[in-house]
Amino acid sequence: MIKSELIQRVARRNGHLYQRDVETIVSTILDEITSALARGDRVELRGFGAFSVKKRDARTGRNPRTGAQVSVQEKSVPFFKTGKEMRERLNENYEG
Repeated sequence: MIKSELIQRVARRNGHLYQRDVETIVSTILDEITSALARGDRVELRGFGAFSVKKRDARTGRNPRTGAQVSVQEKSVPFFKTGKEMRERLNENYEG
């Protein structure tokens, strides 16, 4: 699902809201999550999951085309961990 599909589904389920308002709401939520992660904060949505930022240390990598060694700088990467409720819903049809 892409952002525009999410907006359409939310708008359909909430007929009392204009689609442009739903678009503003969805964009605001995503922007706030992004801003919080950029500040180094953790965002937890109970039952859904938690967004956080992990640091990847600098390392020596390889160019896949030439095989030459390449220096890869330290960087921050987003990380998402699913919540218990989401894991249970995703696995409710599986026996295990």
